[in-house]
Amino acid sequence: MSTNQPVQATEAESGGVPDARQLRSILIAVSIALMAVIASVSGLNVAQTHMAVEFGASQNTVLWIINIYTLALAALLLPLGAVGDRLGRKPMLIAGLGVFGAASVVAGLAPSAEVMLAARVAAGIGAAMIMPITLAVITSTFPEEQRGKAIGVWTGVAGGGGILGMFLSALLVDVADWRWLFVLPVVLVLVALAMTLKSVPNSREPSAHPFDLTGALVSTVAVIGLIFVLQEGPERGWTAPATVISLAIGLVAAIGFVAWELRRRAAALLDVRLFRERGLAGGSITLLVVFGVQAGIAVVLFPFFQAVLGWSGLLSTVALMPMAVMMMMASGLAPKLAARVGSRSTMAVGIVLAGVGLALMALFVSVEGGYLTILPGMLAMGLGMGLSMTPSTEAITASLPREKQGVASALNDVTREFGTALGVALLGALLANGYRSAIDGRLNGIPQETADTAREGVANAVEAAGGAGPHTQDLLHAAQQSFVDGWQQAMWAGVAVMGALFVYVAFRGPKNTAPGVAGEPEVTEAVAAR
Repeated sequence: MSTNQPVQATEAESGGVPDARQLRSILIAVSIALMAVIASVSGLNVAQTHMAVEFGASQNTVLWIINIYTLALAALLLPLGAVGDRLGRKPMLIAGLGVFGAASVVAGLAPSAEVMLAARVAAGIGAAMIMPITLAVITSTFPEEQRGKAIGVWTGVAGGGGILGMFLSALLVDVADWRWLFVLPVVLVLVALAMTLKSVPNSREPSAHPFDLTGALVSTVAVIGLIFVLQEGPERGWTAPATVISLAIGLVAAIGFVAWELRRRAAALLDVRLFRERGLAGGSITLLVVFGVQAGIAVVLFPFFQAVLGWSGLLSTVALMPMAVMMMMASGLAPKLAARVGSRSTMAVGIVLAGVGLALMALFVSVEGGYLTILPGMLAMGLGMGLSMTPSTEAITASLPREKQGVASALNDVTREFGTALGVALLGALLANGYRSAIDGRLNGIPQETADTAREGVANAVEAAGGAGPHTQDLLHAAQQSFVDGWQQAMWAGVAVMGALFVYVAFRGPKNTAPGVAGEPEVTEAVAAR
C-alpha cells in the first residue's frame, strides 16, 4: 500500500515541504477549528432553561436543539471526509468554517426554536466538513517523525476541548446572556479561517473510481438510526415504537453498508476489510470505549456537583478542569511514551490508569467528603484517557493509505461520537436504576407524592425537599446517599468494561512498535531494527 504518490501531490500543491514555522501555524489553525466544533457539542447544555423560557419550548424541543447538532455531525462525517480527500482538504476546511460560522451567527440571533433547530442542523453540517479535515491535514502534511506529536495535540483538544468549552459557556451564561454562547465559536472560526487561508496547504487525492454515493447515503442512514436510538432511548423508552423502528433501520443500514462496501472493494467509501488489521480494529474499539466512559463520567459528575454538593453550573465545570488539563497534558506526552515502549503498551497503560481512576471514585466517593473524595480518581482518569487516545487515533489513521486520510479521520470521529452517545445512554441508565433501587428503601415516612417525585432523580428530590417540611433533611440525605450508591454501580461497571478492553488490547491491540505510517515498510523495519 504505497503512500509515495499522495505525498508528492501534497508537496506540489503546497509549494514544497512546510518548514517548522508553517507546521506550527498549520497545527494551531486546525486545533482552533477543531475547538470551535468540539465546544459547540456541549456548550448549549448550560443554557437549557434559558432557551426553554425564551422560546416557550418544551424540554423535548430543547433537547433536540442540543442533540440535532451531534446527529448531523456524526451522520455526515464519513461522506464529507471522503469528499474532502477528492476535492481538496483546504477548500473543504474553508467551506466548512464558512457554513459553521454563518450557522452560529443565525443561532445566536434566532427568534424562535424552529430557526434555532435549522441553524443547529447547518452548524452540524459545517462541523462535519471541518472535523475530519483537521486531522487529515495533519496526517497528510506533517513528516512522519513529527506526526505523532501533532496528533497528540489534536487528540488533547478533541478530548479536553468539550470540558473547556463547557466552562467558557457556563461563564458566558453567568456573566452575560445565553446568546453570547455563540460568540465563542464565531471568534474561533474567524481566527481559524484567517490562519487557514494563510498557512494551511492544500492536498487532494484524485481517484480513478467514481465517488461511492450509495455507500455514503447508506452510511448516513445507519449513523442517524443508531445515534437516534442512543439519544432518544433513555427519554422515550427503549421499547417505544420510535426507538425500536430507528434501531431496526440503523442495523439494517449498517449491515447493508458492510455488504455494499465488500462488493465495491477498491472503489469503496471505506474498505471494511481493513478492520481485520489490529491497528484499525484496536484503535477504533479503544476510542469507542474510552470516549464512552468519559461521556458517561460527565453524566455522573454534574448531578453530583450540583444536586449533592449544591454547586452552581459554573463551579461544576471548574471542578472538571483538572481532569481536562491532565487529559490534554497526557495526550501530548503519549507520542514520546509510545516511541519508547510502543503504541500497544502505551494504550494498555492508559486503559489501566483510567480503570484505576474509576475504581478510586467508586471506593472513596462520599457525600460528607465531597470533591476531594473523587479528585484522585478524576486525575487518574484524565491521565489514562490522554495516554490511550493519542496512540489509538494514530493507529486508525495509519491503517488507511494517505489518499484516504479524510475517511480515516472521519472514522476516528464517528467512533468518538458513537462512544459518547453509548456511554451517556448506558452509564446514565445504570446510575438512574441504581439510584431508584437505593432510594426505595429510604423513603419510609415521606409523603407519597413527595416520594414519587424523589424517585425520578436526585435533582427532583432536592427540589421536592424544599416543600417537604419536617422531612426535608431526611429526604435530602436519602437522595444524596442513593445517588452515591448509583454512582458506585456505574463506576464498577466502567471498571469491568475497562478491564475487558485491557485484555483485548493486550492480546489484539496494534503491534507493539513505535508509531509508523501504514504502507511504509521501511519505517516499520527501521523501528524493528532498533
